[in-house]
Amino acid sequence: MTDSAPIQLGRTHARRLREVYRSAGWPWQDVLEVELLAAGLLERQRSPQGQETVRVTDAGLAHIALAAAVNRQAKSAHDALVDAVAQALVRDGRLVWTALSLRARLDPTEPGGKARWKLCEPDVFSIRNSSVQGYLEPVVHEIKVSRADFLGDLKRPDKRQAYLDIGGQCWYVLGCSARGLPIAHADEVPHECGVMLWQEQRLHVLRMAPKRSVPALPFALWMALAKATPLPGYTQAAVEWADQAMLTDAMHQNPPVFDSK
Repeated sequence: MTDSAPIQLGRTHARRLREVYRSAGWPWQDVLEVELLAAGLLERQRSPQGQETVRVTDAGLAHIALAAAVNRQAKSAHDALVDAVAQALVRDGRLVWTALSLRARLDPTEPGGKARWKLCEPDVFSIRNSSVQGYLEPVVHEIKVSRADFLGDLKRPDKRQAYLDIGGQCWYVLGCSARGLPIAHADEVPHECGVMLWQEQRLHVLRMAPKRSVPALPFALWMALAKATPLPGYTQAAVEWADQAMLTDAMHQNPPVFDSK
């Protein structure tokens, strides 16, 4: 008889531990609970009245703390890359927003059906600093620093469609793992999106994003931008870096490499 393989603990296990810790410990009696019991992160208890509950062990509390630290680190890496992309766009003279909540129009689920609407929150949204509607060229940059987050995103086509609705281009900006390896390859990203890689403190264009003409921004989008505040510094950037190529453009022969400095 061979030894059984170790239980692979993931985000769902950590989430369940947090739920049990915050609750009265009523058992779920599912596979997830069995795995946590087997790993020693949960333990069963029986009251004098015969009611069985589960409680988080000391090892379970340590696992919750470790998962929280990992989440904070991933968030910090995500925020840092959001800032790097946003600042590169600011230096390019564009108007840049982060943490926006925008309403996008999705295609009907059935032929002849009604259009659907979805709220989306692009990591970075930008437009050209122009008073001509047809020259605004709205662009969305979606930041991914975790492979698990990236793979989860691939299962959400509505999210990509929403980004493509509000932007003439959509880019995926991929980070690297702790070992310095890209979290994904360019051919894993849907072809309607462009791909950039953040490596060694530089943005590398791996694949250009298809560009769609946007003659005018929808009124609802204009209102959302009017209520929000773009990142500061675009006026000065437009003067000092006006001769730089736009981040959303690249030479056909040699895709550019953009410095974060």
